[in-house]
This record gives sequence, C-alpha cells and structure tokens, in this order.
Amino acid sequence: MVTFLRGRLLSGAVTLIGVVVMVFFLARLTGSPIDLFFPEGGTEAQIRAFEQAYGLDQPLYKQFLIFLGNAAQGDFGDSIWQQRPAMEAALSEMPMTLALAGIAMVVSVVTAVILGSIAAAYRFRRPDRIITILSLIAGSVPVFWFAIVSILIFAIQLQWLPTSGSYSWKSWILPVATISLSPIGVLTQVVRGAMIDVLTSGYVRNARARGFGSLRLIFRHSLRNAALPIIAVAGDIAASKLNGAVIVSVVFAFPGIGRLIVGAIMARDFPVLQASIVLVGLAIITLNLLIDIIYMIVDPRVRLS
Repeated sequence: MVTFLRGRLLSGAVTLIGVVVMVFFLARLTGSPIDLFFPEGGTEAQIRAFEQAYGLDQPLYKQFLIFLGNAAQGDFGDSIWQQRPAMEAALSEMPMTLALAGIAMVVSVVTAVILGSIAAAYRFRRPDRIITILSLIAGSVPVFWFAIVSILIFAIQLQWLPTSGSYSWKSWILPVATISLSPIGVLTQVVRGAMIDVLTSGYVRNARARGFGSLRLIFRHSLRNAALPIIAVAGDIAASKLNGAVIVSVVFAFPGIGRLIVGAIMARDFPVLQASIVLVGLAIITLNLLIDIIYMIVDPRVRLS
C-alpha cells in the first residue's frame, strides 16, 4: 500500500511539473500584458515600473527559475488585474467547479447504473434496444453543441431555465445536464456489458433457481461483482469532468475556475492562469489517486505496484 502510494505520488509530481512548465511558456505566447495595460502607450518610466513589479524585466529563463522557486513554496505571485494573490483568486473559484463536477458525476453514475442494469436484465429485448440506442446517441453528442442547443430551446424559446449564472437551483440544471450527458452514454454501455457477464454466471443462475427476485439479484448481488470495470471507467470520466466543468462554466457564464482561466488568458494575467492550471492539475491527480485506492479496496486481489 505504501509503495503504491509513493509511486503514484511520484508520477503525479512529475506530471504536475510538466504541466507547470508547459503553462509557463504557453502563457507567454498570448503576448505581453503591457499591451493591454498601456494600449495607447505609456511613458518609459511607467512601463519599466510595471515590468519590475511583475518580474517581466528579466530574461525569460530567469523568470522561469524565479517562478519555479516561488511555486515550490506555494507562491504564484499577485494577479495583475485583481490585485490579490493569484492562488487566492484560484482557490476562491475552485469550490464551485468541484461542486458542479461532483453533482454531475453522481447524476452520471446513478443514471448509468439504473439504465445499464435495466438493459442487461432485458437484454436483446425492446428496453435494451431503446436504452442502447439512446446511450450511443448521448455518448456521441458534442458538449458545446448540446450546451448551445439546450440554451436555445430551454432558456430562450421555452424560457423554462436561465441562460447563465448560478443564482438559483434552476441555473444548475443545464450545466449539470451538459456535463453528464456523454458520461451517461458511455457508462450505461459499460454497466450493461458488465452486468450481462455477471447475470449469465453460474452463481447468479443458482440464486435465481433458489427463488431470488430479479431486483435483489441485480442490485444486491450482481452489481457489486460488476463494479470493477464500472469503477475503472468512471474514474477516467471523473477526471475529465473537471475539464468539462471548466468548459461549461464558460458557456453558461457559471462561476468557477473555468471562467477565471478564460478571463486570465484574455487579460494576460499570467500569475492567475498559472495558479489556476496548477490547481486543476492537482485536483485531477488527487482524484486519480483516490480512484486507484478505491479500486484496490473494492477488489483486494488487485496487486498494484
């Protein structure tokens, strides 16, 4: 267990360092913040003071070394536009992103388990065919297209839901539905396949012969033994949900770190952009570690090294 955790933490640290390096240099490709702060041109003294304040007067490699040293201590500098610590700005937006991703994950797993189990119980019959077709469609729909169309139909034409914001529970419906749609399609097929394998096994046939009811067989006995492939795929999807929450927060103007990242890119606010990406990377690495631990707990036969 300790060896496994040490190895996972080491690989996560290497991944995070790679993300940090990429973000630092790619952020500079967007241009200099001086062009935005002084669009009509400032005096030489003003520009020099601005560069010194944010370390832009140093060569790029020196900026990178300074950044690495400060980042190792958890200091990502101050936001150029918000005039507060960059990590503080990122941390203030992260809870909404985690909440959105968490709710969407619960909705995806619960819906997929129910639909996949029903499809497996009625395999090759009408309910199975209907659920299979709908799940394939759901797994193939582009996220951006579904978000825009759902806004057009449910928010603009029918006026049932708001187009943006998070001021009421209705504001969560479209973002959660958008993030959950594709995972529901994928997970439903995984649950269906895993449940069919278990339901056709010998011990399930024996239990059915002894008079066990269908619901008890499916949700008490079979589902637990079909959990391993479901957990494995759900883990991969859970990590992508954080990225999905980042994208959706932009489309629906939903508070979260996604909107902060886009704003930082537009404003060339390098400290906030770097802190936000590192925070998202840390969240994904932590989530993957937790999923691996859960996988090992569910099936002690699995040997991770």
